[in-house]
Amino acid sequence: MRVDIWTDIVCPWCYIGQARFDAALAGFEHRDQVEVVQHSYELAPDLAPADAGRVLEMLMDKYGMSREQAEQAEARVAGLAAGEGLPYTSDRPNGNTFDAHRLLHLAAERGLGDELRRALYRANFGGEGSVFDADSLTAIATGTGLDEAEVRSVLAADAYGDAVREDERTAREIGVQGVPFFVLDGKYGVSGAQETATFAEALTQVWQEAHAQEAQAQDARA
Repeated sequence: MRVDIWTDIVCPWCYIGQARFDAALAGFEHRDQVEVVQHSYELAPDLAPADAGRVLEMLMDKYGMSREQAEQAEARVAGLAAGEGLPYTSDRPNGNTFDAHRLLHLAAERGLGDELRRALYRANFGGEGSVFDADSLTAIATGTGLDEAEVRSVLAADAYGDAVREDERTAREIGVQGVPFFVLDGKYGVSGAQETATFAEALTQVWQEAHAQEAQAQDARA
């Protein structure tokens, strides 16, 4: 069974949703037969990398919140993150993640996609470092085992840009309007940071349905 996942590393619901999905998959008895494919999705594709601001100001500008409302919204998310054992700070920047997504494609090719994704989440939400600055991105990426020269080469050019755009084009084609978004077995969509139990139920249901169909097909051929 294949699971396709669209996320952005500055999306708090992706941060929490990914952790919950990972927990559900870890407890799934057929986990070794599940292929997980991660895809890029930018929440602020039109924002220049140099224009990174603070997350509270972004919430105020984008949603018309007062500072108090923005702080309350962040406090709620922080509580949910804490429930998953995830570090979380509201004193963090917010900006364009195109370069980070390009590095994630490099990492996936090198077998380090999950490691880099977790490191980027920790850096951003745990306040460990910027995911918008080239030097900081390089330090995060090399910390997962990627080659520094290769990382800097990717950041200095346009490598993997087409792969990011292809992920986003596919998201538009299948109607993804927000992240995180999960597609199980190519046909069942699950949107948002669902509870771990909900992800576990979805994995079980889709697995059982797929294998029931296989059994029916085999019976028909017999």
